[in-house]
Amino acid sequence: LSTLHLKDEKNKPDANGAVVKADDNVEKTEDEEKEDRAAQSLLNKLIRSNLVDTTNQVEVLQRDPTSPLYSVKSFEELRLKPQLLQGVYAMGFNRPSKIQENALPMMLAEPPQNLIAQSQSGTGKTAAFVLAMLSRVEPGNKYPQCLCLSPTYELALQTGKVIEQMGNFYPELKLAYAVRGNKLERGQKISEQIVIGTPGTVLDWCSKLKFIDPKKIKVFVLDEADVMIATQGHQDQSIRIQRMLPRDCQMLLFSATFEDSVWKFAQKVVPDPNIIKLKREEETLDTIKQYYVLCNNRDEKFRALCNIYGAITIAQAMIFCHTRKTAGWLAAELSREGHQVALLSGEMMVEQRAAVIERFREGKEKVLVTTNVCARGIDVEQVSVVINFDLPVDKDGNPDNETYLHRIGRTGRFGKRGLAINMVDSKHSMNILNRIQEHFNKKINKLDTDDLDEIEKINN
Repeated sequence: LSTLHLKDEKNKPDANGAVVKADDNVEKTEDEEKEDRAAQSLLNKLIRSNLVDTTNQVEVLQRDPTSPLYSVKSFEELRLKPQLLQGVYAMGFNRPSKIQENALPMMLAEPPQNLIAQSQSGTGKTAAFVLAMLSRVEPGNKYPQCLCLSPTYELALQTGKVIEQMGNFYPELKLAYAVRGNKLERGQKISEQIVIGTPGTVLDWCSKLKFIDPKKIKVFVLDEADVMIATQGHQDQSIRIQRMLPRDCQMLLFSATFEDSVWKFAQKVVPDPNIIKLKREEETLDTIKQYYVLCNNRDEKFRALCNIYGAITIAQAMIFCHTRKTAGWLAAELSREGHQVALLSGEMMVEQRAAVIERFREGKEKVLVTTNVCARGIDVEQVSVVINFDLPVDKDGNPDNETYLHRIGRTGRFGKRGLAINMVDSKHSMNILNRIQEHFNKKINKLDTDDLDEIEKINN
């Protein structure tokens, strides 16, 4: 599948926040440094080597509840064109993932049906909507028939890679990137059947520059809607594009989260949809032993951490700090003591962060020091210890129970025993810990020297 090459690399846009510039003199809390969602999404794509085997149940709400609900257990059941089936298998997909089982029959049904689907990174949704686009294309018609919107240049490129891989055995299909920096001559018409791009450029190509005839589009995909609407202007641009499309154009919208703002947006751009939602997974703390360590200040917390360091590094550990500044200080101090640690920080470019996570995953570093923001959505199976160097609090200084669960839920996964150690350095943080205990109705014991033997047993 050949692509339209970018002609103007100099004008390559930034990653919409992939590099977060921070003023080192200001100690930023996590809420203030709210990480750009597009960077997080790209990071998840870069570190996913395979599909996540999610245990979430899928809930399907059909537009027409009387029609039978189809789901498939194999790609053959979908009666795909042979060259597409070949592409699917060449990518290493042996059977449909949970989201694909339900979404693909809907996306490929005749007449076409609209879909709003919730799916996290790594569930195979990109492959699903790419398959839907490739299935609808008439290769003999040399004009755009499928349009896919991505929030950023980098995410568009990631989707483009999937289109190229899946269309590997379908040479008549061509792909164009509608992104800033791809300069075309005015008055030119595009002959590629699939266009993937960012909302601003796609809107220009459809209206101002007339490179695309929107009335000929058969499939319109809006990927990462939650990331999209977090970016100024994208929501309005996406709605304007959607309004130019024919009434029978198939609309497919995907989002990892379904907050109210995403719902409202989805309902504006996708009429009469089928809906696929993930039921929330009940997380449990039953397999995780929780302790706290009493200290008087940050330096005492550091000494206490050094004392238990030997016991925790038998396995792999993640240490969470509240700010970038603390995370940087702690990683430097631990290194100075001769400990091998990796630091995951918001100033790093996404590719650098992916490399750090990869090294940690391969066990090259046993300990990862990070803030919540950077670690969101990262699954490393062998983590068995989580240390809260700072307890998680929201912007008002109240316990952030969801973040606590999210952090310590990194351990005790897949039925294994896990361990969480909380550093307490003031009356205020003891009060936070007590409120966390009450919320989860789980006692958190004080860590004594005897418990270190227990820790070693857990890790072994």
